[in-house]
Amino acid sequence: MDYLTIRAIHVACAGISIGLFAARGTMQLAAIDWRRWRWLRIVPHVNDTLLLGAAITLALMSGQYPLVQPWLTAKVVALCFYVALGSVALRRGVSARVRGLAFAAALASVSYIVGVALTRSVALGLP
Repeated sequence: MDYLTIRAIHVACAGISIGLFAARGTMQLAAIDWRRWRWLRIVPHVNDTLLLGAAITLALMSGQYPLVQPWLTAKVVALCFYVALGSVALRRGVSARVRGLAFAAALASVSYIVGVALTRSVALGLP
């Protein structure tokens, strides 16, 4: 596959991943047990695996790597925050307040990731 096809897969998987997270987080905050739908427990993991595979493929194809390119490093660091915050937001046994704050912070993190991807700038293109 060529670079543009892999990039399109990566962008599509990113959109699906964010949408699924937003849906599950919203249901979690509304006290709807989204875990009862098996596909909501499985599809995000399959999609995120494809997303990561596409990201690694793009890095290899373009020769741009985290710790070499500051914008990619920023994306990887923000991704770690997103995953950690997202796991708190979707965890059972955590207060609704903490889950809500973690959900909002996770959405802010993923917004930053998308902004960095679009601008290829750690500062989102700001001076």
